[in-house]
Amino acid sequence: MASAIPTAMERPHFIGIGGAGMSGIAKILAQRGAKVAGSDAKESATAQALRALGATVHIGHAAGHLADDATCVVVSSAIRADNPELARAAELSVPVVHRSDALASLMGGLRAIAVAGTHGKTTTTSMLAVALTELGLDPSYAIGGDLEGPGTNARHGEGDIFVAEADESDRSFQKYDPEVAIVLNVELDHHANYASMDEIYDSFETFLGKVVPGGTLVIAADQPGAVELTRRVRDLSSLKVVTYGESQTADVRVHKVTPRGLTSEVTVVLNGKYLTFTVSVPGRHYAHNAVAALAAGVALGIPAHNLASALGKYTGVKRRLQLKGEAKGVQVIDSYAHHPTEMTADLEAMRGAASDSRLLVVFQPHLFSRTQELGKEMGQALALADSSVVLDIYPAREDPLPGVTSALIIDAAKTAGAQVTAVHDKDTVPDVIAGMAAPGDLVLTMGAGDVTDLGPAILARLSN
Repeated sequence: MASAIPTAMERPHFIGIGGAGMSGIAKILAQRGAKVAGSDAKESATAQALRALGATVHIGHAAGHLADDATCVVVSSAIRADNPELARAAELSVPVVHRSDALASLMGGLRAIAVAGTHGKTTTTSMLAVALTELGLDPSYAIGGDLEGPGTNARHGEGDIFVAEADESDRSFQKYDPEVAIVLNVELDHHANYASMDEIYDSFETFLGKVVPGGTLVIAADQPGAVELTRRVRDLSSLKVVTYGESQTADVRVHKVTPRGLTSEVTVVLNGKYLTFTVSVPGRHYAHNAVAALAAGVALGIPAHNLASALGKYTGVKRRLQLKGEAKGVQVIDSYAHHPTEMTADLEAMRGAASDSRLLVVFQPHLFSRTQELGKEMGQALALADSSVVLDIYPAREDPLPGVTSALIIDAAKTAGAQVTAVHDKDTVPDVIAGMAAPGDLVLTMGAGDVTDLGPAILARLSN
């Protein structure tokens, strides 16, 4: 079992404590008894939740926020070098710890499941956390989004299993030593950190080289990047490889996915036996995420039929096709999708759920670098909707790039036959959608930025 608090983490200070990854680590440390402090750019429900656990959370960044007795400063790759709290840490000779190292220390001594892939990590990690909790195994978990049920992205459990979302974007997943590694897909993304697919494959190979001897890789059998990665690591004698998917050669074969409105019924073939269970979110890709979670649990020795039943208790993650509400016969759903593959998967899922109704999308591109590289593919994905509104690019941590705007996406969408409207003022979107939507329509807000805030506003405008 892990020690209550890792060495040098007794009084940690988190810069950007409200972020999905950072807040999860802070919550677990607080639950283990650490004296947690930190700062974030703005007030949030996450900051309030951390305070409820006893953490000190400052709003804004200032050198004075760092306590003199802090034992370490935890940062993510998004923290800039000129942050005043980081400068103060240098003056006080306080050790600076990357978020991934902090998370790795929390996993020490536990049976870790690390979930990696270009997309689907949050959903799959969440499915495992819910299922293992339902089975009474009391896992610890750290997730990049809030579960609908427990309403939190992290928890310290008393069991011996730790489920973690493993981020490949900055190579931080190479810090972990899991017993089970899940790889959902391997695609070119995070263009600021990876120049080619070969670099991405190398990074994933390093990650899989850290799996404990005798451990298991659960990997997709249908996705081309995952298939290539499997070929590259087959010779690792210390690694057991379990494939899943619709391929006839998959070790855990997806036999059938039957849509049931906003849910799906999944039948798999495992060890020659058929097993059917329900996934309470729509879409084939979410069904595959559930099968990956099933295979990982079985790799830890958990009976498959117990896991299948427990996976049915999963009700979703905030921002992963999350139903925000309904007004005047129009349902508003929120999606975190921001990569073309994710967008296509969620739009296809919603297309199936919409049946004969119209699907209206509000899309906010995320990052200038991603738009520059994948804008054409984003536009092509939007052709799956009946009509789309495209906002300006959400910059997040990036500075603008010359000539890179939402027009790259809009032009590609129109070329693909999509009906698209450019909206530069986000506050006008509720009025625009109210002028478009009719009873029975589905409205999907989509993107990794603050487009999620529009759901309640659209519902309020529709009601009026």
